[in-house]
Amino acid sequence: MLEARELSKSFGEVRALRRLNLRIGPGEAMCLLGANGAGKTTTINLFLGFLEPTSGSARVNGRDVRRNPLESRKRLAYIPEQVALYPSLTGLENLKFLAELAGRRDSGEEELRGWLERAGLEPAAATRRVAGYSKGMRQKIGIAAALARRATAFLLDEPLSGLDPAAAWEFTRILRRLRLDGAAILLATHDIFRAMDLGTTIGIMKAGRLVAELDPKSVSSAELERIYLDHMKGAGREAA
Repeated sequence: MLEARELSKSFGEVRALRRLNLRIGPGEAMCLLGANGAGKTTTINLFLGFLEPTSGSARVNGRDVRRNPLESRKRLAYIPEQVALYPSLTGLENLKFLAELAGRRDSGEEELRGWLERAGLEPAAATRRVAGYSKGMRQKIGIAAALARRATAFLLDEPLSGLDPAAAWEFTRILRRLRLDGAAILLATHDIFRAMDLGTTIGIMKAGRLVAELDPKSVSSAELERIYLDHMKGAGREAA
């Protein structure tokens, strides 16, 4: 579970996040839409413990990230826009390394291949060097690494950026399956249509505030786009 309670973050006089409240339970996904600088990445970094909140708290599976940074991250997975891998190693070798970093030093090749397959990577690609991987294939290694550490909460920061439509659809399908299996997912994205496909809640952020929360079942993609654009009017001119 992911929870923010009156979560705020300031950088000097710049208020990057203002009294955010949200709760994402098992089997739920919140997709955050917003312009660059709206506070989406700041929110994710606070959950990861990369930043210290100015006030309020970020909680992962009931643990306050600030007070229990190591415990809160045990079942937390982070997938950024670009997953960092060793290009000279194969996908299987990269996953083995990441699994060992997560404490899974006893994982055999069959188990590693199983995680890669569940993450959607073609079996033949597992033994190819990552240098030849597409971005979508790299993202699948990130998903497999999350499965290896038995993550129950996922933070994703613009993972769909740069993917072609087919790869974006497939990646969203994998995330949806994880959600149906009970994962809690927080996704920052600019892709309204994929947000509609994955999310149980759509959040719109502007100038550090969560200005709207919508049920994707209650609006069409066209209606969501109109609502989003209405909120974004003047976003670039609004003072932080």
